[in-house]
Amino acid sequence: MAAKIEIKGLSAWYGSKKAILDITMDFAEHDVTAIIGPSGCGKSTLIRCLNRMHETIPKARAEGSVRLDGEDIYELPAVSVRRRIGMVFQKANPFPTMSIYDNVAAGLRLNGERNRDTLDAAVLKSLQSAALWDEVKDSLDKSGASLSGGQQQRLCIARALAVEPEVLLMDEPCSALDPIATAKIEDLIFDLKRQYTVVIVTHNMQQAARVADKTAFLYLGKLIEFNATRDLFERPGQELTEKYITGRFG
Repeated sequence: MAAKIEIKGLSAWYGSKKAILDITMDFAEHDVTAIIGPSGCGKSTLIRCLNRMHETIPKARAEGSVRLDGEDIYELPAVSVRRRIGMVFQKANPFPTMSIYDNVAAGLRLNGERNRDTLDAAVLKSLQSAALWDEVKDSLDKSGASLSGGQQQRLCIARALAVEPEVLLMDEPCSALDPIATAKIEDLIFDLKRQYTVVIVTHNMQQAARVADKTAFLYLGKLIEFNATRDLFERPGQELTEKYITGRFG
């Protein structure tokens, strides 16, 4: 399968502290790739480099190559990169003063879209894609903050999908959710890969095993192993990977 994102020799720093070291890997188009590893191993830093969010932190920098469909994202305008590579964060963050409708339409309006029919169609499509439409179709004018935690996270996914990205990054999207809401997000991830390339950071190895086609294991900022998910969990190629997935550390 063709690589949607190619990473070569990627390192990133926060000031003088190196967070990830010389990572090389590819993300295949229409795959779900999970990134696992203990806290502080560089998982979130890695995906923040993929849509140039890392550089928004003072004194943070990155070196190496990240290519999206063959184009180096560090040679493109950051705004256009973030339009093509959307992101959903660990904590649901709907805009609290905006309605459900306006939350989803926010990115389109920011990009200059004003046509109401276009906005209506995009809001409908995005909420359907995020498996939320049936639950909110009669309350689009209510505050996004009035929804449950799981609904808020799906609203944030709908907001990210509204600008029609090619890649969706998800940084521990279920860590604050109950098992039922988590199952809905996991079902959604499975559906989303038909249209998008998905990269998910998770602490939950069972979640990685359920949703991911491939899994990467990071430790102390280094990529230890990257393989088909089933192979990585059932036949790890590195002793460190085996120790982590069997719970001997982490």
